[in-house]
This record gives sequence, structure tokens and C-alpha cells, in this order.
Amino acid sequence: MKQGDRAMALRSFSRVGAVIGAQNLSLLIVLIALGALITSQTPDFLLAGNLENIGLAVALLGLVSMGQTVVIVSGGLDISVGSTVGLASVTAALVVANTGSALAGVAAGIIAGALAGAFNGGIITIGRINPVITTLATLSVFRGVGFLITNGSAISVPNVAFDNLGSGSIGIVPIPIAILLLVVAAFFIFLRFTDIGRNIYAMGGNPVAARLAGINLDKYKLGIYTLSGLIAGVAAIILTARTTSGQPASGSAGLELESITAAVLGGSALTGGKGTVIGTFLGVLILGELDNGLILLNVPTFYQLVARGSLLLIAVLVQEFRARRPGFFLKLWGRMTTR
Repeated sequence: MKQGDRAMALRSFSRVGAVIGAQNLSLLIVLIALGALITSQTPDFLLAGNLENIGLAVALLGLVSMGQTVVIVSGGLDISVGSTVGLASVTAALVVANTGSALAGVAAGIIAGALAGAFNGGIITIGRINPVITTLATLSVFRGVGFLITNGSAISVPNVAFDNLGSGSIGIVPIPIAILLLVVAAFFIFLRFTDIGRNIYAMGGNPVAARLAGINLDKYKLGIYTLSGLIAGVAAIILTARTTSGQPASGSAGLELESITAAVLGGSALTGGKGTVIGTFLGVLILGELDNGLILLNVPTFYQLVARGSLLLIAVLVQEFRARRPGFFLKLWGRMTTR
């Protein structure tokens, strides 16, 4: 390719990267490349049924990761989300089992999650305790309360209307996937196009400047952690409906690491002030794609833990490198594709 054509192609590629975002463009490339690699080993990967299974599998993680993204962008961290899901799950199951009302169960699960999040936010703002320490402690507290409520046993949910939230469909789209897409769209609009969203980025990027600009940091922190808990409550409803039972640990263990991995993989900086909903969503898809591929290839389950941990390390390392050399990967890919 001639030098002039190469420069023009690089400029065009750079404009595409500017619109989509260099980070998101990189994630799309990884998502496609990983899918191609798995498909080359097993053609079952691209079957419609398997793609639906991936969507259903990541619905729970995707919901929790949306709340986690907002928390990380604000400069915090919520390590208790898995336990919050478990607590909200058993709460919803108990209410449905005792009242027979699916609507009451949904409301109870969401309220339980929001209250757990507000509890985290209250300790962080009133007690002035580090978010990591706070949510690390409440991870055990919420899980313990869940076990106390159920005496360590599962709570069956014999309610068809409630169970349909996990197994039903809206047209051809399964309800859990539809809920995830709606939440992703809502969070995208919230963070990108509202004053509150812009203030969250400001408080995460420079809390001192944000406070001097008139942003009530304590009020925002309380609201952010409450929102994280509320979304965990929504995820708990999906989990309970899919498993037709409420269990304090089943299905929710490990969501802490997975949601943080998805957010960081999507470009969220653990120092705060940086991250996007679309990036996190792509990170969730990559994790789901990887897990599904390992299952199809009959790779032992514990290797999935190694893969997730490795992805988190790689994401942090790449993030650090990009911070020191901005635009490096975009220019590198542009050179590779214009040869």
C-alpha cells in the first residue's frame, strides 16, 4: 500500500476509533477474535441455542456489573454485591412462598437489595470507613444474615408467574436478556447524558475539585451504593426465578470478582473517574464467551477461575500501559490493518 493510502486508512481508522472509543474498539476486536478461535475448535459455538445460553448465563453478571461500574467510576468499590444478591434472593423467595404474590416477591427482593446498598453507603459516609473495608465486611454480614433467615436451607418458589421471569420470553427474546438490555440502555443514558452522571465522573476523577464545585459527595456516595444494591436486587429476582428457589450463596458466589473483572476489562479505572457502560457490557460478553467456550471444549471448571483472574491482571496491565502511552494500541492496529 502506498504511503498516502496508508495514512488515509490510518486516519479513517482513527476516526472510527474516536466515535466508538479506542477501548471499546479493542474489546470488540477481542470479542470477535475469541469467538472465531472457539468456533474453529467447535462449530456448536455459533448455534442459536448456544448464543442464547450465553446471553442467559451473563444476564446476572451483566446486571450486577452495571451497578459495579457506577461505583468504580465514582472512586469506590463494592465487594459485597454477591452477598447482596444472595440476601435479596432469599428475601424474595420467602415473600413469594408466604404470600403467593409474584409482585410482592419482586418488590421485596429489590427493596432488600437497595437497603443492603444503603447500609454500605451509610457506613462509608457516616463512619468514614474505606469502601473496600466496608464492603468486605458486609460481604460476610449479608451472607450470614441470608443463612440465618433460611437456616441454611433453600426456599422453594412454587409460583408460575414469578418463575416466568427467569424462563419466559418477550417475543423471541428471553426475559432475563431483555431486562439486561433495558438496564444497560438506562445506565448508558444515566452516566452519559445526565448531570448526575457527569458529577459521578467528576467525584471519581477529582473528589476535592468536585466538592469545591458544590457536589455533595456523601449524598452521592449514599445514592450510588443504594443504586448498586438495587440493581443487585433485580439480579436476585432473575436468579431466584431461574433456579425456582432462594439460596443465600448458590449462584451469587464469585459475582464480586466477576463484576470487578468485567468493569476493569471494559476500561473502568480502579482509581475512579473513568469507565463506560458499553465497555463493561463488552467485558461481560467476553467473560461469558470465554466461559462458554471452555465448557464446549470440555476444559475443567477450575480453569475458568484461572482465566478470569488472568483477564483481570491483563486488563489492569493494559490499562496502565495505555495511560502511559495513549493511543498506542489504536495506532498499532491501524498499522497492522493498512499493510
